[in-house]
Amino acid sequence: MSELKPAAKAKIDQVFAQQKDYALELRKSDYKQRLAVLDRFEQAFTAAYDDIHKAAAADFGKPEAEIDLAEIMPVRAELKHIRKSLKNWMKPEHVSATISMFGTKSRIIKEPKGVTLVVSPWNYPFNLTFGPMMWAIAAGNTVIIKPSEMTPKMSKVIGAIVKQAFRPEEVALFEGKADVAGYLTSLPFDHIFFTGSPAVGKHVMAAAAKNLTSVTLELGGKSPVIVDKSANLKKAVGSIAWGKFNNNGQTCIAPDYIYVHEAIKDELVAELTACIESQYGLGNDAKANSDYCRVVNAGHHSRITRLLDDAKSKGGRVLTGGQVSKTGQFIAPTLIEGMSEDSSIMDEEIFGPVLPIITFADIDTAIGYVNSKPKPLALYIYSTDDAFTNKVLQETSAGDTCVNQTIMHFLHPNLPFGGVNNSGIGKSGGVWGFKAFTHERSVLVDKFSTLSMMYPPYTPKVKKLIKTTMKMLT
Repeated sequence: MSELKPAAKAKIDQVFAQQKDYALELRKSDYKQRLAVLDRFEQAFTAAYDDIHKAAAADFGKPEAEIDLAEIMPVRAELKHIRKSLKNWMKPEHVSATISMFGTKSRIIKEPKGVTLVVSPWNYPFNLTFGPMMWAIAAGNTVIIKPSEMTPKMSKVIGAIVKQAFRPEEVALFEGKADVAGYLTSLPFDHIFFTGSPAVGKHVMAAAAKNLTSVTLELGGKSPVIVDKSANLKKAVGSIAWGKFNNNGQTCIAPDYIYVHEAIKDELVAELTACIESQYGLGNDAKANSDYCRVVNAGHHSRITRLLDDAKSKGGRVLTGGQVSKTGQFIAPTLIEGMSEDSSIMDEEIFGPVLPIITFADIDTAIGYVNSKPKPLALYIYSTDDAFTNKVLQETSAGDTCVNQTIMHFLHPNLPFGGVNNSGIGKSGGVWGFKAFTHERSVLVDKFSTLSMMYPPYTPKVKKLIKTTMKMLT
């Protein structure tokens, strides 16, 4: 990684110092003041809709409907949820006294963490930048944003919105490559919210550890789909195809592979192929479909192509799709089966429009395979058998799960979203997003407790009182 130039460091240091001072003032802010800041953001964000659509189309061919559904709607919905809920989220929680705490009064107050950093990804840059930013503001923090350099036109629009809506001491944005991200993560922020790959997440966490900075890591991994023979396939394939091929598979919670009962594999493939044809078109037909997004850049196109070629060289049979063109970074929606377990496509997160299919005869085989891999960000179950569903839920671990659906859990404002271990640390969304940027501070007030009766010197009378108290409490 190249060294950041002194002038760039100085600018970052200046803004960081401004925000550090301003963060002290924000500790006194109430919910009305914080919502007023978010109102300014909403005005700038709404005014930028045309620019958002144009930038997304220019960066990697995102259709307008996908932008509305996956970028604009979640931001607006989260903002509405915050506006409705923030007053209650900020209220102190009063805590009942136990017998041992008789004579005291306690509460938990919601304290801003301070100066925060949001490092956002390229695949849903508006949603995954402004979501954490709004939670940070709602919690009373200042924010510095580092957007992805891989979608430069979208990052420019994000920067323009930030500049229009905020003063630098409130929210600031720094564009750049790994040198900028590396320098930012080396600073003593009070919290870092990172969305990206597990590999980069490890570097972020290591940098944060040097300053004992708390982190929220929204990572990824190989999210499995398990399809039971009791599943309603006609319903299942619609959500699987949309969840996988929306955004060209470049979604952290996209289905990464399907484990399907061998008795219904052929039917699943037929139904899924028909569904892909209906939604996007098969093979090169998808190339002319404006609803079908593109791979973000040549580097990722080469990476996905390499995974597909390696799978085919190790026994993989393409069931549908497989067409690849460097022109326009096109890869057709692809289903593949028969690749060996040591193929790269079964080890690396695909993050593209290729979906491996594996069969099982006994659900324990599928569960064993899932458990042999790092814990995924999402796990999807398709079944109408409650016993089957409960067995998979009980015997696996994943960040979150949908039953008979994909991706929708991310959009639910009353569900926490996030990974576990390799797929992430911490939860976000709704009140959990607010809590990610909040320090819950315990406050105990002594009114008339009797603890002083047990202070030294430990006379026989005091010792007897301690013994009696121990019996009462334990």
